[in-house]
Amino acid sequence: MRQAEQIFQLGEQLPAVVRDAVGMPTMRLIVGIADELPELAVRSLMQPVMLEPHLRLLCLVDEFEDLLGDLALHRLDVVLADRAAPPNPNLKVYSHSLGSSPLAWYAPASLFAAARQDFPQSLAKVPVLLPTAHAAVRARLDQWFERESIKPHVIGEFEDSALLKTFGAAGMGVFPMASLVHEDLTTRYGVKRLGDCEGVEEHFFAIGASRKVLHPLVQKLFSTRG
Repeated sequence: MRQAEQIFQLGEQLPAVVRDAVGMPTMRLIVGIADELPELAVRSLMQPVMLEPHLRLLCLVDEFEDLLGDLALHRLDVVLADRAAPPNPNLKVYSHSLGSSPLAWYAPASLFAAARQDFPQSLAKVPVLLPTAHAAVRARLDQWFERESIKPHVIGEFEDSALLKTFGAAGMGVFPMASLVHEDLTTRYGVKRLGDCEGVEEHFFAIGASRKVLHPLVQKLFSTRG
C-alpha cells in the first residue's frame, strides 16, 4: 500500500515538474523566505538561479514555522531561512547549508562618531536596534553582549530585518547585519560600519521537501554552498 501511495504521489508531481521544466515557456520557482532574513542576503543566496532563462520567480515572505508547513504541503518549492528545519517525523523536509556570514555593527551618520568611540562598549550608551528573539541570531547576540559585559541600550526590536535596517538607516539606532551585505548596505543606505561582532555569525539554509521528483532549480540551488 505504501509503495502504491508513493507511485500515486510521483504521478501527481511529474506533470507539473515536466510541464514547467520542458513544455512551458517559463519555469516557475516558488520560494518561501523567512522574514528575519535580510533581503540583500536573499538576493545573494538566490544568485545561482536568478539568471536562469525563462525563470518565473514567486517569493513569499512569512514566519519560519508557517513556511515549513507550506513546504511540507508542497505549496512551496524551497524555503530560505537562518536555521535548519527542526527534527520532526511529521515534516518530510531536509536542510542544506548555504554557508554563513560574520555579523558586523552599522550606524547612521548621525550616530557614527558617538558609537565609534570606545566601541563596542559604546553600545551601552547609543541607541541600539536588534532583531527579536524569533531570529536565530538573536541568542548569539545576547551571548556576545554577556561575553563583552555590555548591557545594550536597546530602543527597538524588529521581526522584519528590512524594517530593522530601514529604521537604523533613518537614524533611530545602530544595528547588526551580516557582512555579506556590506557593500549594498553602505552604498544604498548610507550607513557606516562600526566594527565586527566578533565570534557571531548568521547562518543560511535552503530547506526542501522530500520528493521523488525535485525541481531542477532547487537542485541547482542545493548544489551551491556559501
